[in-house]
Amino acid sequence: MDQERNRLKGYSLLIKDNRVDKIAQEIEFTADQVIDGADYFLYPGLINTHHHFYQTLTRNIAQVQNVELFNWLKYLYPIWARLTPEAVYYSSLVAMGELLKTGCTTSVDQFYVFPRSQPKELLDEEFRAAEEIGIRFHGSRGSMSLGEKDGGLPPDSVVQSEEEILSDSQRVIEKFHNSRPFAMQRVVLAPCSPFSVTENLLRESIKLARNYKVRSHTHLAETKDEEKYCQEIFSMRPLDYMKKVGWLGKDIWFAHGVDLTEREIDLLADTGTGVAHCPVSNQKLASGAANIPYMLQKRVPVGLAVDGSASNDSSNMIAELKAAFLMHRLIYGISSMSAEEVLSMATNGGRDVLNQQEIGSLEEGKAADMFLINTKKLGFTGGLSDSVSALVTSGDSQIVDINIVNGKIVVSDGRLVNIDEEEVVEKANQISQKMMEGK
Repeated sequence: MDQERNRLKGYSLLIKDNRVDKIAQEIEFTADQVIDGADYFLYPGLINTHHHFYQTLTRNIAQVQNVELFNWLKYLYPIWARLTPEAVYYSSLVAMGELLKTGCTTSVDQFYVFPRSQPKELLDEEFRAAEEIGIRFHGSRGSMSLGEKDGGLPPDSVVQSEEEILSDSQRVIEKFHNSRPFAMQRVVLAPCSPFSVTENLLRESIKLARNYKVRSHTHLAETKDEEKYCQEIFSMRPLDYMKKVGWLGKDIWFAHGVDLTEREIDLLADTGTGVAHCPVSNQKLASGAANIPYMLQKRVPVGLAVDGSASNDSSNMIAELKAAFLMHRLIYGISSMSAEEVLSMATNGGRDVLNQQEIGSLEEGKAADMFLINTKKLGFTGGLSDSVSALVTSGDSQIVDINIVNGKIVVSDGRLVNIDEEEVVEKANQISQKMMEGK
């Protein structure tokens, strides 16, 4: 996924420390470890630009399988209000593990539920989990300041004051944000949505983010209900409201962007504001289809994302590639989306949205983030002539064979290297059951 989108066959790749040192047909070097890739396809690591890790504990709940976003949220907020530091830690390992096993090497997470009964350092548990499992992580300090009593959607038990939010946002930036190239951990400020935060918090949050030179993120234009809410409360459409509060620019990206007009997409393009495209979540909640082909045509930075595990019900990045590919072909026509454009969205697009220029492609000097898939499998039989299409449309499993992040193997033979999968599954299921039962 370099500028020319070269596809190399019969080449070797040398990793030194955390970088791609050399790509050539012949490399004379005595390596510490050699992977024989003769039967493998090798791809740059995928970049997930929007997620809610904690939702892995509330998947497939029968009561919300057939409801749209606002009612879905109202049912789940009281369950999420039972989150603990342990729940955040284990749910993060589950989500990150799924992502790594499906080719993702860098992930964003937007965490915005801070129950009043719990310690304020909940987000710290995500950074701890990311370091242990070995994923490149952009942790978003989310927030909700507008509870039900003030006309917002979330229950008052999970909202915080603006002072609490801004103070902890500053703490998280100062503790975890690493602005240097090849950083494994960065911080994003991410008020949840126009219907769960105050106007003043949006203004103060973007001011704080820009003072510290960190990026900003929020949900926007996901559903018709959101548009109706913004029209009733602010007398304007969601994007116009964000423009009013100073939320446009190259340091900002929005999740979803389903309900955007071409005029509004032009505004994103003009300001360099990005979008995280979440096709599976948008389909499952019947939110609609973002006009991604037009966004790409206008050169809006667009990354791919799985969204929260309670609206997707999985953290499968390769499945997301296929969903995006098929969605846009169905709606916008055969020439609207190619497999290569989808892969570019999940690599180059994520790089641009997150402004981490050393990830997203396999090139000398770039980060050693990549995954390998063994082609000698039933699901790829008869379909090896196009390696990109094979990844997006073929295969009988999305579990990759090897995943390398920052020059270190984190998935080997389809298994996570740094954590005990069975132990995490057992513990996370126990925590999930307690949350469901209200214990």
